[in-house]
Amino acid sequence: MSDKVKLTSSHWVLIVALLAAGLACFLLVEPYINSIVMAFIISLLMFPIHEWIEKRMPKHTNLASLLSCIVLTFIIVFPLLFVFAAIVQQGSAFSQNVYQWVTHGGIQTIFEHPWVVNGLSLVNTYLPFDTISPQEIAQKVAQFATSFGSNLVGISAKILGDATNFLMDFFLMLFVLFFLLRDHDKIISAIRHILPLSRSQEDKLLDEVEQVAKSAVMGSFLTAIAQGFAGGIGMWIAGFPGLFWGTMMGFASFIPVVGTALIWIPAAIYLFLIGDTTWAIFLTVWSVAIVGSIDNLLRPLLMQGSAGMNTLMIFFSLLGGLHLFGLIGLIYGPIIFAVTMVLFNIYEEEFQGFLDQQDRS
Repeated sequence: MSDKVKLTSSHWVLIVALLAAGLACFLLVEPYINSIVMAFIISLLMFPIHEWIEKRMPKHTNLASLLSCIVLTFIIVFPLLFVFAAIVQQGSAFSQNVYQWVTHGGIQTIFEHPWVVNGLSLVNTYLPFDTISPQEIAQKVAQFATSFGSNLVGISAKILGDATNFLMDFFLMLFVLFFLLRDHDKIISAIRHILPLSRSQEDKLLDEVEQVAKSAVMGSFLTAIAQGFAGGIGMWIAGFPGLFWGTMMGFASFIPVVGTALIWIPAAIYLFLIGDTTWAIFLTVWSVAIVGSIDNLLRPLLMQGSAGMNTLMIFFSLLGGLHLFGLIGLIYGPIIFAVTMVLFNIYEEEFQGFLDQQDRS
């Protein structure tokens, strides 16, 4: 920091022009920013594989990058297609079973349960609502079950549209990934050259972004896969379609605070109300002891990163990221927090003398 640059009016004009041009470029790529960011993060995860491929064909960088993208496609797309087909099959069978159960008096069995009878009596006695009768609720549920088929068609169309969008985003991400893998060294060198930081500060910042990006992906998605797998086994043992509900629990694990309880609590209540008390207790114990421990132990372990973010910071980075950016915020949130912490560390190092003097005054 010994060589200081004196900013002139022409420098300020250039800085303003660069900021305006940068903003314009951001607006151009904003619709595709998630695919670009995911390509960047996956390039970090894929780089060891790509490096292994590139060493075997050092003169064919384009082919090496293409092979790395093909490997990624086999790793992600084909398992997803298999799981999606199984989910559709089990989900369709489950919806048909629910329809038959509702239309053949299954809902009436629940309303005859002593706890439900006492609960409705308590509600009708003390709460200022119109009288709630089991017959009215059963009628509404039957109407919903009758219209469920048409609703399922609409849901299937939406899922198909979402799957199409996913494939488009995925292939766009692959396109970006190809260039990130091929030109990895040039991109890193350009970033280092532009950043007005010392080499040690650049190393610290870039290493932290890489570490936290990896840990955010590994922490969120590996935890979701592990919880979905464990939850699916528990659901299957309890008599539910394991793959379908395991997948639903995997998606639910992304939701902070509630998590997989959004799935297994209603399932346990249902088992209890139909008289399968043993299986209801089993599912509750399994979900709390096995599925819950995965979230409590695995996620913080994978997501701490080198910045040493504690559990509270991880929680708010996930919650805020999810609220602000959606599902991709589970990656953005931890990265933003980690970069902020690194910048604070750099600030502390740069102004160490001044800060020590302030502490002594």
